[in-house]
Amino acid sequence: MNIGRMLMAAASVFFICTVQSFVQADQLDEIRSKGVIRIAVPQDHRPFGFVDSEMNIQGYDVDMAVYIARELGVRCKLIPVIGSQRISFLQSGRADIVIAALGKTEERQKAIDFSIAYCPTFSGVFGPALVPLPNPESLRGHSVGSARGSIEEQMLAKLVPSGVVFKRYEDNSTAAQAYISGQTEFICCLSFLAESVAKKIQKERVPVLKFRLRNSPNYIGLMKGEDRLRSAVNAAVVKAFHDGTLNRLCQAYLGMDIPGDMLQQEPGI
Repeated sequence: MNIGRMLMAAASVFFICTVQSFVQADQLDEIRSKGVIRIAVPQDHRPFGFVDSEMNIQGYDVDMAVYIARELGVRCKLIPVIGSQRISFLQSGRADIVIAALGKTEERQKAIDFSIAYCPTFSGVFGPALVPLPNPESLRGHSVGSARGSIEEQMLAKLVPSGVVFKRYEDNSTAAQAYISGQTEFICCLSFLAESVAKKIQKERVPVLKFRLRNSPNYIGLMKGEDRLRSAVNAAVVKAFHDGTLNRLCQAYLGMDIPGDMLQQEPGI
């Protein structure tokens, strides 16, 4: 074999090894190699993520992020986000995973992968008890607000008839404040945001459920194709369910016990 062929053969071996190394290396390996996982958590969505009076971020999702990092054996770096940034921070590589009151939709499933559910919630339209509103058709002639890009906003947008003033706000906090200040008559949101609003508003405008949109559990978002990382995250969620962590979080932040059959609703679990 002449020198040219020897060089070509060596280059081919180097190329194959490089490709194999690239294929074998995945996000879980990178996270463990760096010893840190960057987790996007909400900063504007009580009780899942919010900033306290001492400017510390806390909440259900924050505690869950710390738990996941510990189970993976790495340090947790929290990346505070608002609702509209959750998927973009993941896709741009600014976060490794997202634990931020993230619901699963067909559109989102085209962009990212999801863990099994780790938190039970439901979404609906809420408003004053004395104002009848049995269904989306009843919204005609009224105003309703929601966080732009949220599952609730997307679902209601498909149901509302013409003649509805549908206001989209940058995040949940702004949508909640709009309802509190009377800028909207109703609010479309998750149940626990409505409960938070109820503590800050006059009694006659305390938001009660008018109609439910759907049960909307929260999931952890991951980049497409990171199957080993997703398996590790799922294993941590299952452990959190069985060791009582999820129930403690539900009691502390949601005032309820976690449904005993939540994992049974997940395929393959």
